[in-house]
Amino acid sequence: MAKKKHDYKNFDAVLSFDKLINQYRNRVENSQNRFKKLYFSALLQAIEKDDFLSVEIEAHNLHEYADSIHLVLAELFPESLTNNEIKAATIPFSTTLFNCTRRLENLLKDAGEDFDFDFMENSQFNQFRLACGIILNKIYNQKLDIGTLIHCEIPDKNGNIRTYRITFNADFVEVIPKNNKPSLDKKAIDGLLRAPDDENLWRSSFPQDSYRFEGFGIISLTDVTVDAAISDLKTILLNNPESQSTQQEQIEKIFQKMFNLDKIHVGFTSFDQYDKSFERMLYSDSHSYMLGTSHEKNCENALCSDSYNAIIKKKKPLIIPDVVVYADEQKNKFLTNNLLEANLKSVILYPVTKNRKLLGVLEIGSEIAYALNSFNATRIDSVIEYIKSALVRAEDEYENRIKAIIQTECTSIHPSVQWKFEKEARRILKLRSEGQDETFKDIRFQDVYPLYGQIDVVGSSDARNNAIKEDLSDQLVIVCEIFEMAKKFEDLPIYDQISFRVFEYRKELTDGKIDANAERSIIKLLTEEINPIMDHLKTLSPDLKNKVVHYQKELDPGSGVIYKKRNNYDNTVQTINEALSRYVDKRQVAAQKIYTHFFERFKTDGVEHNIYVGKSIQSNEEFNPVYLYNLRLWQLQTMIEMEDKFYRIQENLPSQLDAASMILVFDNTLSIRYRIDEKRFDVDGTYNARYEVIKKRIDKAHIKGTEERVTQKGTISIIYTNKENEREYMRYVNFLQHKDYLGDKIERLELEDVQGVIGLKALRINILYGFKASEDRMTYADLIQELHLQQPHNHK
Repeated sequence: MAKKKHDYKNFDAVLSFDKLINQYRNRVENSQNRFKKLYFSALLQAIEKDDFLSVEIEAHNLHEYADSIHLVLAELFPESLTNNEIKAATIPFSTTLFNCTRRLENLLKDAGEDFDFDFMENSQFNQFRLACGIILNKIYNQKLDIGTLIHCEIPDKNGNIRTYRITFNADFVEVIPKNNKPSLDKKAIDGLLRAPDDENLWRSSFPQDSYRFEGFGIISLTDVTVDAAISDLKTILLNNPESQSTQQEQIEKIFQKMFNLDKIHVGFTSFDQYDKSFERMLYSDSHSYMLGTSHEKNCENALCSDSYNAIIKKKKPLIIPDVVVYADEQKNKFLTNNLLEANLKSVILYPVTKNRKLLGVLEIGSEIAYALNSFNATRIDSVIEYIKSALVRAEDEYENRIKAIIQTECTSIHPSVQWKFEKEARRILKLRSEGQDETFKDIRFQDVYPLYGQIDVVGSSDARNNAIKEDLSDQLVIVCEIFEMAKKFEDLPIYDQISFRVFEYRKELTDGKIDANAERSIIKLLTEEINPIMDHLKTLSPDLKNKVVHYQKELDPGSGVIYKKRNNYDNTVQTINEALSRYVDKRQVAAQKIYTHFFERFKTDGVEHNIYVGKSIQSNEEFNPVYLYNLRLWQLQTMIEMEDKFYRIQENLPSQLDAASMILVFDNTLSIRYRIDEKRFDVDGTYNARYEVIKKRIDKAHIKGTEERVTQKGTISIIYTNKENEREYMRYVNFLQHKDYLGDKIERLELEDVQGVIGLKALRINILYGFKASEDRMTYADLIQELHLQQPHNHK
């Protein structure tokens, strides 16, 4: 019959039924069965009757010859199976289908009119490699399983996605070499199988226009969504069998069915992302062929460069068709020696990940070289999600147990040190699984550099007390007015007596002589004697009722006292602290990129923070003093920005407050320890305790020989002990002066001793604020004037 060429990438493909028809003729001549001889003779006569063999059939006119084609393919597509098999004929390596079974037609119909069954376009290289696989099988007598390269998804009539594996039958495809066909020897073919993803190698080995395909293909679809083996695997993985050895045997049997191999070995190796090491699963019956007899191994020492690049960096499957050959090519033979020791000659190492985080490696091994290769490795894709779900569930349960231990033994832990707490928790779980009664130990980090800073409200106690006194004074004024009105309607002596006491308290508040006891007395008078009779006073007159109602609305429901100015103060402090906390937390994101470090902050009447940085905080990163210098500069600049933000926040707040900022420079390293009994971090050791003493006292320290505190509004104070610290921070100061963060006024101060800590010094530099815009910097005095212009009625 006539043939039509169809372009397919590197190769020509033509549609032809010659091979099948020749088989029919051969059966007529050689069949000993009279009935079959008559059947095939009649079939050939029917085919030849309508000149089918002489016409040219192309993709666009296949429907014109549908009946004849159906007749030709009747032997391959029995009518009795059309409702059961999911099958169709194809032009070689194209998506053109014809002679579909009724079940496939129904599947495509249920998928909807918009569904495009383009099963060959998912991966052009896979299509090309499929063609190469047919060439290797037919020309070079290989026995490659090429039927698992293609998968497709088809929605059913309910809209659910069903996954199908497509098997390509190339029995009726002839491969015809052309004159420029290269000759591939065994070494070249083995090299191709060892490098399944090297597209350049494959395309150079099968150059363009070197082969022609004639005939037709048959695709068969298998529904792997409900495949029995996968279902069994899912059941095993998602349950907790009593016998781990039984689970291991069942899993291996399922993989044997999946790969159609007599014997398959399955193992799994966990990955510890903190220590960057491989380790065995907690249960001892789970094999680890990668580790061999070792219980754990650093991944860089366990893997050669090639396997490290695939598994750790790219997190892609590593396919080793021939372990012996692979071993000869690698310098690090820890992995290959363990595989060969287990008599594994071909292996697939499949990384299992969750959110790009490596959980471990699934190990599939065979004792036969090339039994596992790039063609059948894709079968793991069908079950990997079930495996991943089981491992993720196990990992989540394990992580929950770790978190439960940490939550029980510790408080909230900063992410930078979480790894060490989890490591301690894993140690406990492992020992407890072995029957040992182990407790959580203190966590220590040695040789870390501390950085401390704080921004505090100036005179916060006095400011709060003044706000309380002003609230009480305002309330007493209102009470006086109410009782003056009440005496006009009821001239009772008790009203005079109360008015007298109120007047005396007002005088004390005005003179500023009131103490805590007098304050309590005023509140007692208001809540126990005055407020209870207010409802009676409302009955005396409509005007008096309005006055009392207004008074009662001003009262705090819980205390019975007016707390307006105190609430304004507290709300201002809270708003400022929340804003500053959010700001430093946001800036911490950038700081952690300098070098991972421990960070904690606290809110009091301001915001203070601790930073600890060193090699022991993040063992996976090399530490260099340049990171410490960067963090010190970051801290100084951030503190100045927080000062600036402190005042800018107050633009729309009811109270105006002042801030004083300071940084403590501690030149030596120290050790910190998380104390399990106290559930907090603290310095470790008597010598290091002096650092905590300085921290707690330094903001109230006086300049030597004066009563002036080192921390003052409008400035930032840098506390240090030696000239080297001073020279370092003067470099930072000069840089920030250049950026208009700091002014020209620099004071070098000596401080009084703080509980035996002598020799403390300070740099105090005035801050330039950018209240309006960053290019319009101003001094503290300019800033306060600007604030007063915008808030003429604010309390200071």
